[in-house]
Amino acid sequence: MKGLTRKKKYGYAFGIFTESLLYNMFYTYYLTFLIEIAGVKPAYASIVIFISIAWDAITDPIVGNYADRPGADKRKLMKVSIIPLAVVFVFAWTAFGAGISSQLLKVAVYTAISMLIWIFYTVYTIPYYAVVAELTEDYDERTQIRSLSSLLNAVAVGLGNILPALVPTVAIMLGERYKSNAYAVIAAIISIAAVVFGFVCCKSLEGVYHPKQETEAEKRVSMKETFASFIDILRLRPAKWFLLFVLFFLASSSMIQANLTYMVIDCIGMEYDSGITIVIISLVVSMAVTVPIVEKIAEKKDRRFACILFLSIVTAGEIALKIIGLDAKVGSFRIMCIISPVFLGIAIGTFWTFFYSMGYDLVELDEFKNGVRRESTITARPQLVQKFGSAIGILTAGQLLSAYGYDSSADVAGSEALIARISDERIIGGMENISTIIPAALFLISVICCVIYPMTRQRVNALMTQLEKKRNGEEYGTEGLERLL
Repeated sequence: MKGLTRKKKYGYAFGIFTESLLYNMFYTYYLTFLIEIAGVKPAYASIVIFISIAWDAITDPIVGNYADRPGADKRKLMKVSIIPLAVVFVFAWTAFGAGISSQLLKVAVYTAISMLIWIFYTVYTIPYYAVVAELTEDYDERTQIRSLSSLLNAVAVGLGNILPALVPTVAIMLGERYKSNAYAVIAAIISIAAVVFGFVCCKSLEGVYHPKQETEAEKRVSMKETFASFIDILRLRPAKWFLLFVLFFLASSSMIQANLTYMVIDCIGMEYDSGITIVIISLVVSMAVTVPIVEKIAEKKDRRFACILFLSIVTAGEIALKIIGLDAKVGSFRIMCIISPVFLGIAIGTFWTFFYSMGYDLVELDEFKNGVRRESTITARPQLVQKFGSAIGILTAGQLLSAYGYDSSADVAGSEALIARISDERIIGGMENISTIIPAALFLISVICCVIYPMTRQRVNALMTQLEKKRNGEEYGTEGLERLL
């Protein structure tokens, strides 16, 4: 599209910081925060996160359908959500739960706050990701924009995960009375950065994004229409396999991410702050290296091939980690603090480079089959499944921690070292399973779904050729599109 300059693309891509900084701190540390600081039992803590993310998944198609209505301004939706999102995020990390004795009340309070986070998060992210499908229809340009965003996402993942490693240091600075609010201080720093980058992104869309024109008959969004459109998308043959691919990938990666703190301290056997820092640096570097490689492979072959190849490597790697053991050493150095996060970095780098651009292809398929363009609606469907997958992954991690016998909820507000190392081999072995062999099985299912997913470059190009003919009122056909239709 004319006007979509390099500067505009970078401005848009920086918007990834607004969602990714908050997303990664939440997914990696909120389970730990609830257990170690707020004093919520592991089984209950995972339920808090599951309910809030599942609620977010339910709101995705509603927000997506609204954002697709003529007259709805995606850029305006993003702008109005940024500050409330940042404020509620800080509140979620405040340690008032440490002074509440009732587990039920803790669960209720933190669930309500978490649900608010995800409402504002959805109002920002659905338009943010969906708008690319309106800016360009070019297969490679969409990949390039998402790749740039994914590369910057590696930095956001790093900041969202490394800054909380400073919690022990911040706790010392705050003193004995306020040390339990060290997470809230980090959350405030992250939230300020999120606000700045969010408004930079919105500014970059000026002149290149134009809302659809509204008519009087199209002002209201009915629930019936929302769910009818959802069924329409599910009827697209490739959508089923794409959504299953997303579900199992996110369940797997979120399980590893939620268990990261325990993996570092108890499985690998390192101190919290130094161990987390090394792990996250390794994760970010592997993501940053992966993104341009998978982009080049996607340009030569296609996105589907790149996903299958790299996620197969990750699956094999996770199995190898279990066989070797996360406590492996080279001399006195615990080598898994570098090797283990590499596989997660490859997985995340691959998935987030292609996730949305693969979803954008369904926009044209929907238009060809159903005669309408629903960018936000289609973007919301994978996000809905993504959220459920993530919620299931974190719920499973928390329930398994409880099943393996881990419970530090009595240590309200945490020890001076934040988290006390455990010695029970059964619990440590369980934590290792949560970070290796169980995610490997889910990654494998995700790869199988991607193999069945039929949206190759060749078929997408054939689709675009026939769609252009249909748009121009010319005679068109479905030859070569049989597996899509």
